[in-house]
Amino acid sequence: MSTEPAWFKSSYSGSGGGNCVEVAVRPEVVHVRDSKDKRIRPLAVTPTAWTAFTALAGNSSPND
Repeated sequence: MSTEPAWFKSSYSGSGGGNCVEVAVRPEVVHVRDSKDKRIRPLAVTPTAWTAFTALAGNSSPND
């Protein structure tokens, strides 16, 4: 059994790189990191906080 989290990028990120984040979801924690510099320690948040963040981000427009 692997202890390494499975990282993924949003389908909105595209294939050109740029400013992307990667996310690894575990039952007890959600890790978020910069896709360009994986040496930096990922941000760790609770699943509840991640759900609240994504709900808010999904309901916002770029001009908000």
